[in-house]
Amino acid sequence: MRILPEAAILAQLQSLADPIRARLLLVLDRHELTVGELCQVLQLPQSTVSRHLRTLADDEWVLARADGARRLYRLAELDDARQELWALVGQGMVEVAATRQDALRVPAVLAQRRSVSADFFAGAAGDWDALRSELFGRGIDLRALLALLDERWTVGDLGCGTGQLAASLAPFVRRVVAVDASPAMLEAARARLAGMDPDVAGVVELRAGELEALPVTDGELDVAVLSLVLHHVVEPTAVLVEARRTLVMGGRLLVLEMLPHAHAEYRRTMGHVWQGFEPAQMETWLTDAGFRDVRTRLLGADPQALGPALFVSTARATAGVTGGLRGSCKAPEAAGRELRAGALSGLARSGAPGRAGGPPQTQDASVPPAPRHQSHAATSIPASSGLDPTFPKSPITSTMP
Repeated sequence: MRILPEAAILAQLQSLADPIRARLLLVLDRHELTVGELCQVLQLPQSTVSRHLRTLADDEWVLARADGARRLYRLAELDDARQELWALVGQGMVEVAATRQDALRVPAVLAQRRSVSADFFAGAAGDWDALRSELFGRGIDLRALLALLDERWTVGDLGCGTGQLAASLAPFVRRVVAVDASPAMLEAARARLAGMDPDVAGVVELRAGELEALPVTDGELDVAVLSLVLHHVVEPTAVLVEARRTLVMGGRLLVLEMLPHAHAEYRRTMGHVWQGFEPAQMETWLTDAGFRDVRTRLLGADPQALGPALFVSTARATAGVTGGLRGSCKAPEAAGRELRAGALSGLARSGAPGRAGGPPQTQDASVPPAPRHQSHAATSIPASSGLDPTFPKSPITSTMP
């Protein structure tokens, strides 16, 4: 045991000599309480409790912290010598009748604290979501979940639009590759990043390019996201194959899309090429494009949203594709070219979903067939798709008014 100097021993013993102060320390050794709560536990007036707390605080036996308008007290961090001294004093006080009564009253006092919170929730349950949104903003719980991402990942925001998703991902991953074909969208993304912490904004790389020919090297990404993008492109299947090329083996793809809907005016007002997709169709395309572990979930509709309902599909990149490239060991560039050719060949053979092996048939544009691969230089829209052949290919963007 460390020996304290005589003067120090006497000074410390003077602080601990009063039984009320010893009782306070025993309670605060286990719990953090307010003055009012300590009054209830010790059954003493506030003036008495406050006076003894002041003495203990002056002698650095207790610490206080502010919590709004109240102050919470707890036992201070003691050095080895004072901890040994307190162990002797505290052990001697444990069996004192008043101390035992204090210990019995503590749970009731803490239960009162919990009941205040429970009473609030009982009255606020109906308005709780609105109250939280008012205090912290909409979707704060979902934004916090981004902290679960692996900080070593490189994530591709493919069809990044104004960079909203890329900016949200940036604090949590090693690098974000944000791609879009629209100069205006990329300029808006740059403006968004300019208003962020430079260290966070520096994680995001903005690249100009088409989704059918991404400016991303083979296997560069750990995760790729296509958020409300595929309904803007003429060949969704080509985009899925290209996304597969950019992923490492076992990398994850997330596709957020609209369910089929009747808003044909979106083609004119928002540049949509497709009126949504069937989830089963998306799963077939993902499998044929070289993905496994495909999973699709419908998303609950936001009552305040005016647009169509959404679904999300996730999948993992495999070693090969249905088109016949399983386990390829070729150089990355050659493997990438063969991957695209093999996957698109398999997709073309599959025809429209539900008619594997048969040719595409005329159908409503809201449920697109699996289009055959065509060169980027002269992309045409089949008459059987129900789309206007003169309709221009719109800029790729992930945003929807």
